[in-house]
Amino acid sequence: MTARHCRVPVALVAVLILFVAGCSGVGGRHGPATAAGGPPPGMTADGEVTNSAQVEGGSGRQVKGLGDWEGEITGKPAPNSSFTKLQIGMPLKQVTDLIGQPSDQGAYITGKSFIPFYFGSDRNRYELVYKGQGRLVFAGGSMGDIAGGHLIWIIHNANESGYR
Repeated sequence: MTARHCRVPVALVAVLILFVAGCSGVGGRHGPATAAGGPPPGMTADGEVTNSAQVEGGSGRQVKGLGDWEGEITGKPAPNSSFTKLQIGMPLKQVTDLIGQPSDQGAYITGKSFIPFYFGSDRNRYELVYKGQGRLVFAGGSMGDIAGGHLIWIIHNANESGYR
C-alpha cells in the first residue's frame, strides 16, 4: 500500500476522534455551570433565585415524586407560598386546581420532539409563572396525552415578576 492510500484512513480516523471528543461533552449536565466557583446563573450563593429565566437545570436538588416522576426543586419558597403544597409528578390540572391560575404561561418543544418514532413524554414543556412565587415547569404528555403534563421542576423565586 502506498502512502497516498493511507492518507484517507488516517484523515477519517482523525475526523472520528474529533467527532467523538466533541460529542463527549453533549448530554446531561452533572451540576450547574459556575464561573470560578461562584453561584449558578440566576442564583445567589445561599441558594436563592434572583432571575428565574437564567436558572439552569441541575442548580437545585433532585427529587423523586408522585408516580416515580423525577424532578428538581430550585430556590427557597417565599413566605406563605402556595408552591409548598406541590409535589413533583402532579398533573397540570391538579396544580392549577390547587394553587390557581398563573400570571403568565408559555410552551416550548424539547429535543425529544425530533426523535423519529419517539412516543414518550417530555416532547414539549409547559411553563407557568406565578408573581411573587416563581415558576413551574411541566413535561408535556406523550402521543395519546398531548394536552397533559406532569410537574418536573419547581423554581421558587419571591421576586418573580409574573411574566416570562
